[in-house]
Amino acid sequence: MSQSPTSEPVSDLFVIGGGINGCGIARDAAGRGLSVVLAEMGDLAQATSSASTKLFHGGLRYLEYFEFRLVREALIERETLLRAMPHISWPMRFVLPYHPSMRFESDTPTSKLLGTVMPWMRGRRPAWLIRLGLFMYDHLGGRKILPGTRTVDLKNDPAGGPLDPKFETAYEYSDCWVEDSRLVALNARDAESRGATIMTRTKVLSAAREDGIWVVETEDQPGGARRTHRARMLVNAGGPWVGRLLEGAIDVETRDGVRLVRGSHIVTKRLYDHDKCYFFQGTDGRIIFAIPYETDFTLIGTTDADHPDPSQPAVCTPEEQEYLCRFASRYFARPVTRDDIVWTYSGVRPLYDDGASSATAATRDYTLKVEAEGGAPVLNVFGGKITTYRRLAESALEKIAPFFDGVKGPWTAGAPLPGGDFPVDGVEALIAGLEADYPFLDHVWARRLVRAYGTEARVILGAARRAEDLGRDFGATLSEAEVAWLMEKEYARSADDVLWRRSKLGLRLSGDQVAALEDWMQGERVARHG
Repeated sequence: MSQSPTSEPVSDLFVIGGGINGCGIARDAAGRGLSVVLAEMGDLAQATSSASTKLFHGGLRYLEYFEFRLVREALIERETLLRAMPHISWPMRFVLPYHPSMRFESDTPTSKLLGTVMPWMRGRRPAWLIRLGLFMYDHLGGRKILPGTRTVDLKNDPAGGPLDPKFETAYEYSDCWVEDSRLVALNARDAESRGATIMTRTKVLSAAREDGIWVVETEDQPGGARRTHRARMLVNAGGPWVGRLLEGAIDVETRDGVRLVRGSHIVTKRLYDHDKCYFFQGTDGRIIFAIPYETDFTLIGTTDADHPDPSQPAVCTPEEQEYLCRFASRYFARPVTRDDIVWTYSGVRPLYDDGASSATAATRDYTLKVEAEGGAPVLNVFGGKITTYRRLAESALEKIAPFFDGVKGPWTAGAPLPGGDFPVDGVEALIAGLEADYPFLDHVWARRLVRAYGTEARVILGAARRAEDLGRDFGATLSEAEVAWLMEKEYARSADDVLWRRSKLGLRLSGDQVAALEDWMQGERVARHG
């Protein structure tokens, strides 16, 4: 790290945005020897990166857009990520019910081609086309860990039990689950362990070039101290705010922008007993998933609606809730109603604005643009998705490296995230080990700890011999020792950080328990920091 003429430190990179793209880039860059400072105006993963469908997948439906490169890259990444984070990700089997009478309104290239060559097939996805797509899905990415596709007789398979009896056949394939907001926090932690500075609740007020250096003004939130930072290069990974930053805080002229799309989800009471997911095709050409969620619930999503202003909270509207219920009810034997809903959430996806009139698969790929004409360079990150976040970071470093001497090469493909240093099939052994060494843990508690912290679960439990040794019990197996870990190691500051991003225990705690947790955390912050 060098010094500016005024003796203030100058970092190599200043990253704006604490979502998966910003934290992924910070981690990769720090691991290559660059000095990195990251600022996030809220909590890590507070926006889009904690509001996904919790899947990393190849994008089966993108094959209809002939997006073979995008799908292949994502399929390869599935297994790379499984090996790097076997605690917070795992394989899941998806069941795609099929009936010959199904018709769809679709303007994908595949549908148009099919309707032109075989007009009688207009509005249909025939069985052979689905099988062809799944065959490509199985083979494009060199699958090694995940099992392949099979045909399912729904009359005799448990997956058929919850469905309308008219569905007699389905196709079952593999994709993967990921704890999205934990993925962000672990990338930030790993970046920090490699020398990066991670600042949450820190808003970027302005960024301007001065004498070949970026001068960035920040303010602690809410309304706290202001600081000045200097960096050789700026990375704008603001997610939904990337365009707003370009229009306001960052002194750069560009025509690039984003189109914001809101994806909403509902969480219902558990709709079925088995552990498989469903892939449902809608008459409007869209698809939704129904996924076992947090043991006792089912997650259904997502919608696709324009969201013009990133500063407006993303909320699952009554109309979106009704849409998802109607969509799912076309497949389930028992209708899904809004009375079944226990929670909803929404996220805003930033799609690169390339002038297209509709959100196609192409706009959902990531786009990286470097602006260097004004002196110090800025890298703007548009789009992206969780599945390819690591590849996005590598691509970002390919654009960053030419501006620095001696930058090391790619390294993240074989590097586990914190707590993920165990075999991809080793979860059950870790759980059994915890149950043996900490007899006060029941199976549900032990599994939750392993699925959140992997090998670091033992560090949290320490020398405890009984539950009381872990301090205060906040409910739903959340202990004082765990909350202290989240505050010290994972940047948590509020009850929401713990209950809705570092975990989903907010589904299980009462209002009084949440208030007690918030009071304790704020008291701890005052005791530690004054």
